[in-house]
Order: sequence, then structure tokens, then C-alpha cells
Amino acid sequence: MTTAQVEQLGSIEADAVLRWRFDELVRAGYEPSETTVLASHVGIDLHQAIELLRRGCTQATALLILL
Repeated sequence: MTTAQVEQLGSIEADAVLRWRFDELVRAGYEPSETTVLASHVGIDLHQAIELLRRGCTQATALLILL
């Protein structure tokens, strides 16, 4: 979902998207404190963020790449 698409959602739907992104990132292995930042940047590809950890990137390296 792009930033423009999220901006067109109502606040309830946008909150649901952000919660879903947060949950998926935590499930992938990101720490909650870092996940809040990643989840709120909807321009960051969720699949790429998850794949970086799967391929062995440390969380710190993944954040440098994504942000």
C-alpha cells in the first residue's frame, strides 16, 4: 500500500493498516521500538523489510537500508 493510498483511508482503516504492519514486523523479528518507526513509514515495503531479516541482516543493518 502506498502512502497516497493510506492517506485516502479513513482514520479507522489507516489505524488498522498500521497495526497490521506493526504485527507483521514484530512477527518477523523486529523489536517493538523499531517496529513503530517502520510501520509508520508506509512507503517502506513490508515484504522487503521482512526479507532482510530472513536473509540474515541484523535489525540495525535492515533499518539503515530501509530508512
